[in-house]
Formats: sequence, C-alpha cells, structure tokens
Amino acid sequence: VELVESGGGSVQAGGSLRLSCAASEFSGSRFSMAWFRQAPGKEREGVAGIDMSGSTTVADSVKGRFTISRDNAKDILYLQMNSLKPEDTAMYYCAADYRRWELLGFRRSAYKYWGQGTQVTVSS
Repeated sequence: VELVESGGGSVQAGGSLRLSCAASEFSGSRFSMAWFRQAPGKEREGVAGIDMSGSTTVADSVKGRFTISRDNAKDILYLQMNSLKPEDTAMYYCAADYRRWELLGFRRSAYKYWGQGTQVTVSS
C-alpha cells in the first residue's frame, strides 16, 4: 500500500486547506486511517482518525476546525482544515492500518503504512 499526500501549502491565519491522501492497492473500508502532524522540534502527533466503519475521532487541539473524511470509491482520505492558526504549521502525514481504530488510536507505532507528508505553513 502506497500513501501519497497532497494539498499542503502556505496560507494566512484564518484560511483553509484541504489535504488529500491517495492510496494505491487500497480498499478503503478495509483500513482505519489517520492524519498526523509534526512541527519542527516536536513529536509527531495525531490530528484526526477514521475507523474502517467510518466513525471519526478528532484531537482536541483541532476540534471544531478540522474534519476527516474518506471517499472509499476513489480510495482517498481527506482532511479539511478551517480557521487555520500559526500553530497548525507542520508536516502532515497520513497513515493506514488493517486494524480497527480502537486498537490504533493516535499511537504512531501502531500504523503499518505511512505517506511522505505534505507541508502546511500558516502565517500570522
């Protein structure tokens, strides 16, 4: 399974971006997936996740601003990011695994597949 992120870029605070993660050899409903981010000098942290059943989880730090969704027909995972803040600046990664979300959560080591990341920069 190959994961390829896109949609990152530079935006002013208050703006929006939509990240995409395209998966090869992928049957969406068989995977749980998540978005993580890593800012310079910080650990990679979970942002949002979606179980193979379709149920979603969003980190408190982005709740109300970010939405995770997936298009199983197109094998694409999305992260809609609104009301962006400078502290959202980071490299964003998508991750996937065969197991259910309840076994994965935001534990980085639990995920089998990772993309290469897409950079998001938010200026004040």
